Amino acid sequence: MSKTLRIFQKLQIAHSALFRAADHRTRDQIGLSTTQLAVLFILSRTDGQPISEISKTLAMGKSSLTGLIDRMCAKGLVRRSPSQADGRVTNIYLEQLGRSALEQGARETNQFNTALLAPFSSAEQDIIGRFLTHLAENADDIINGAAPTDDASND
Repeated sequence: MSKTLRIFQKLQIAHSALFRAADHRTRDQIGLSTTQLAVLFILSRTDGQPISEISKTLAMGKSSLTGLIDRMCAKGLVRRSPSQADGRVTNIYLEQLGRSALEQGARETNQFNTALLAPFSSAEQDIIGRFLTHLAENADDIINGAAPTDDASND
C-alpha cells in the first residue's frame, strides 16, 4: 500500500489519539472537555452566538451541542439569553467563570501547539500549517471532488 493511500487512515488515527489525550489533559487540568473548551474559544471571538452557529463551526449536531451547553450553563461558564433581533433565537454568552477557564485553556492549548511542533524546523512547521489549512478549506472537494463550474458545463 502506498504512502498516499495511508494518509487518510493516519490522519484519522492521529486525530483520535491527539484529541483523546488532549481531552484527558483538559479534563484533569481545568475540568472541561476539549469540546467545551472549543465552545469557549468560539465565544471569545464572537460572544452571543446562537447554538446553530456554534454547531456549524464545530461541525456538531445541534441536539448534542444543546446538552453540552446545558452542562456549561450549570457550571456557570456560559449563559443563555434571548436574541434582541429574533425572540425565537437564544444566544450563548461567556460568563466570567468561562473567561477564567478560557485563560487556562489557552495556556494548555499553547503547550499542546508547542509540543506538537517541537520536532519540526520552521520550514516544516510552515508546510504543516499550509497542509492543515488546505485540508480545512478544501475537505469537501478533496473527498467528494470539485463541483463542475458553469464554464465547464458550457463546453
